[in-house]
Amino acid sequence: MGERRNVSWCPAISSLQRVVGGKWKIEILFYVALEDVRHFGELRRCLRGVSESTLSRQLKELVADDFLERVDYQEVPPRVEYRLTRRGESFRPLLQAMWDWSEAEFEFSQAEAEQMREARERLGVAQVR
Repeated sequence: MGERRNVSWCPAISSLQRVVGGKWKIEILFYVALEDVRHFGELRRCLRGVSESTLSRQLKELVADDFLERVDYQEVPPRVEYRLTRRGESFRPLLQAMWDWSEAEFEFSQAEAEQMREARERLGVAQVR
């Protein structure tokens, strides 16, 4: 057997897990970054099963962690948009890589595969398979 190494705590991975480890954060970032979804209601429709309070909390955390910017237009009715910050933009290639990996490693129904193909065409993103 090989020699056993002492493995120590990795602050970089721990920080990443803390920031994007929420149940909905990767999906929120995906929809904002790749689908250009900007409004709370649109995000809620994309995230099947998320409650308003959970989505609100996850958005606030992503703003606090400088992945998203919250833009309040001070209008009635209220109009608020979420946009990627510089940090959020820098995360875009990782989201793309996660999408590619997931599509290659998991099985999807024919309808799901078609939905992903259409999304890739609409977004101009090359298919991995």
